[in-house]
Amino acid sequence: MQTTLENVDKHRVKLIVEVAPDETSPVLDLAYRHLAEQVSVPGFRKGKVPRKIIDAQAGRGAVLREFLDHALPTFYVRAVREHSLAPIADPEFDDVDVSDVEGGGLRFAATVEVRPRVELSEEDYKGIRIDRPPAEVAEAEVDEQLDRLRERFAELESVGRPAARGDYVVADIRATMGGDEEVPELSGQGILYEVGSGALGVPELDRELEGTRPGGIHKVGATLPEAFGERAGRDVSFSVLVKEVKAKKLPGLDDEFVRTASEFDSLDELRADIRAKVRDLKAAQADARLRDEALRVLSSRVEDVDLPGRLVDAETEARVESARRRAERQGVTLEEFLRAADVEELQFRSDARAHAIRAIRADLALEAVARAEGITVSEEDLDGVVKAIAEDVGKSPKEVRRQLEAGGQITSLAGDIIRDRALTLVVENAEVTGADSEETEGKDG
Repeated sequence: MQTTLENVDKHRVKLIVEVAPDETSPVLDLAYRHLAEQVSVPGFRKGKVPRKIIDAQAGRGAVLREFLDHALPTFYVRAVREHSLAPIADPEFDDVDVSDVEGGGLRFAATVEVRPRVELSEEDYKGIRIDRPPAEVAEAEVDEQLDRLRERFAELESVGRPAARGDYVVADIRATMGGDEEVPELSGQGILYEVGSGALGVPELDRELEGTRPGGIHKVGATLPEAFGERAGRDVSFSVLVKEVKAKKLPGLDDEFVRTASEFDSLDELRADIRAKVRDLKAAQADARLRDEALRVLSSRVEDVDLPGRLVDAETEARVESARRRAERQGVTLEEFLRAADVEELQFRSDARAHAIRAIRADLALEAVARAEGITVSEEDLDGVVKAIAEDVGKSPKEVRRQLEAGGQITSLAGDIIRDRALTLVVENAEVTGADSEETEGKDG
C-alpha cells in the first residue's frame, strides 16, 4: 500500500491511498463470503455459492459496494497509523477507483479533520523553572490533629450557661406546615442537636438556638430547603422546647489518653507519628502541585496553537456529561445541582469550555515531549495498568481488557500512560526552587 499526505487547510488533510491487488484480494474474498451468506440459490448451501452466481444474482455493483464497505475503512485506518494522524471526525472518501478490483487494486482519497500536532525543542521542556511548595510541619498543625483525636473521645456534659455554636441541646421539636401538617423529618422528642451544625438544613433554627438556656421555648419561621423535593420552598413553623444544654468535655492530653486513643505509649511518640504523617502528606501535595505547575508552564509553550472547534466542542461536552453523571450519582439532575450551587448553566458551560481548552493544550504539549523523547508504552505496561484497574473494580484482568478493547479505550489508556511519563520527564529535568528543592532533587536522582 502506498500513501501520500496533503494539507488541505488548517486542520484538514487528504490521504491518497493506492492498494495493490494482492492486498485487496483478501478483502474481496471477505466481501464475497458475506454476500454468499445472503444469497439463496437452489442447489447450493448458504456460504457456498460460487462467485459467478453471486455476480449474476446480486450484481457486480453489489459486490463492489460490499467490497468498499470493508476496504475503505480498513486501508484508511492503516494510512492514518502510517502517518501518525489523530482524526477528530469521520473521513470523507472521494476519487474512489475500483473499476477493476480483480486485477487493478484500489485507489481512493480520504479527507479528514485531525488533531493538531505541535513540535517542541528541548529548550521548551527541559530546564523549566518551577517552585516547589514547602513541606515543613508547624507544631500548630500537630496540635490541630491532636485536638481532632480528642474530639472523637469527647463526652457531653450539662452546662448552665447559654448554648454557643458547637454546643448541643436536648429539645422537643415540632415542625408544621399550613397550620397543623407535621413535617416528620424535622420533628421529634428529646432530639440531640448540635447548635450551628445546619444538620436540619434550616439556618433560622440554628440562629434561634444560639444563646438559648434550658427551659427556653422558641417559635421559628423558615422555608423548607431544596432537599425536601416537592415541598421545597414551602413555609414551615418550628415550636422548640429546650430541655438541656450540653457541651463537649475533651479528655486531657496526656500519656494515659494516648494509650487509650492510639497504639503509642506516650504523647511524644504520638506527636512524632502525627508530625511524620503530616509531613508525608504535605510532601505528596507539594509533588502534585509541582507537576501541576510544570504542566502549566509547558502548556504555555503551545498557547498560540489554533485548536479545531470540533475538538474543543467534543471535550467540552465530555466534561459536561461527566458532571451530569456525578450529579445523577448523588440523586439529582445537573440542573438541580447547579441551582443548589448558585451557578448559571451558561457560566458552567463557559467554565467547562475554558477547562477543555487548557486540557487539550496540555495534552498536545505532552504528546510533543513524548515524540521528541521517543516515549512509548509496551504491552507489559498496559497489562500492569489493566491489572490495577481490575483489582479496583473486582473483575478479572481479561474481562477488563475485553471491555476496554470493546469500548476503544485501550488506545486512550496508552495515551494516558505516555503523557504521564512525559510529564515525569519534564519535572525530572526542571530547575526546582523552594525550601525542599535540593532534598527532592536528591531523592529523584
